[in-house]
Amino acid sequence: MTVDVVIEAPEWEALGLEALASRAAAAALAHLGLEPEDFETALLGCDDDRIAVLNEAFRGKPTPTNVLSWPSEERAAEVAGERPELPAPGELGDVAIAWGVCEREAAEAGKPVADHVTHLIVHGILHLLGYDHEDDADAALMERTEAEILATLGLPDPY
Repeated sequence: MTVDVVIEAPEWEALGLEALASRAAAAALAHLGLEPEDFETALLGCDDDRIAVLNEAFRGKPTPTNVLSWPSEERAAEVAGERPELPAPGELGDVAIAWGVCEREAAEAGKPVADHVTHLIVHGILHLLGYDHEDDADAALMERTEAEILATLGLPDPY
């Protein structure tokens, strides 16, 4: 999978965001039976201030969040709890991830930042593919799918 990474917060460089993003995105697509090399996305590694601005502009919430996603098209399943239809090759959309929130969440959970960031990138990619957690059935599907993908990467179930 081609992941065009833009880094605005220097902490992301030290973590190796580009490698984490490529590995996580490819694992998500491969798990779903998609050819990773047929897809592309953009990832912004930013700080809390930048993501708070984006969160307010796009979701009306003027606070930092861990990850945001903007699918290139609507891909949600028609029925809650069902898997979205797989997309044709091409651009999936964009993801932004905030350093400060991710670092705090990882510390609170007692896990390595790289593991938490990998989870959040998988989460963002699934959003681009039409998964969401707006209701219990969709949340259960998304969480189960995330755990399965993370297991292929040798990471524990985050839930």
